[in-house]
Parts: sequence; C-alpha cells; structure tokens
Amino acid sequence: MNNKEMEEKVIESYQNDERMMILIYAQWCINNGLDPKKLYEKAYPNQLKNTTLTDVLELTVSKKESEDIPDVTVLNVLQLFGNDDLAFIVQEEIEKRERK
Repeated sequence: MNNKEMEEKVIESYQNDERMMILIYAQWCINNGLDPKKLYEKAYPNQLKNTTLTDVLELTVSKKESEDIPDVTVLNVLQLFGNDDLAFIVQEEIEKRERK
C-alpha cells in the first residue's frame, strides 16, 4: 500500500467514525425528545447546514426501537471528535431534564 492509499484509508476511517458519532448524537436526541438539528444549530449558529447530520437522521429509529444511549456516552463521543460546543449544549439539556 503506497502513501496515497494509506492516506485515503485513514481519511475514510475517520469519516466513518465521524458518521457513527453523529448517529449516536442524533439517536440520543431522538431518545430524549430533542431535535438534533436545532441543538446543532444552537451550538454552531454560524455554520452552514450539516449535510452529514441530515443524511444520518435517515438511519435513526424511534425511541421505542432504540437501545438506551447513556448521557455520558454521547458527551464522551462528542468531545472525542472535538465537538465541545455541541457537548456543552447537550450537557445543558441533560441538566434541564434532571431539574424536572
């Protein structure tokens, strides 16, 4: 495998992992009665539409069909990919839910 092929494999792997992170986030939102797009826009108001989020939303299932996704899991995955602003918004939503 040459350098170009190795670089392409690394990029493809990262993109697949990123899609999984977005899917975990989106499914967590659905499981908690939240709109993934609205939370994302709140975290990144100046960013253009996230097409990957839109694509991944098609892979989500209803809360009833989904496995539980612990809060700590979604927070850790977001932070692992450097989505600290989104993790902050998610943490705010967790705190709101816990106050109820």
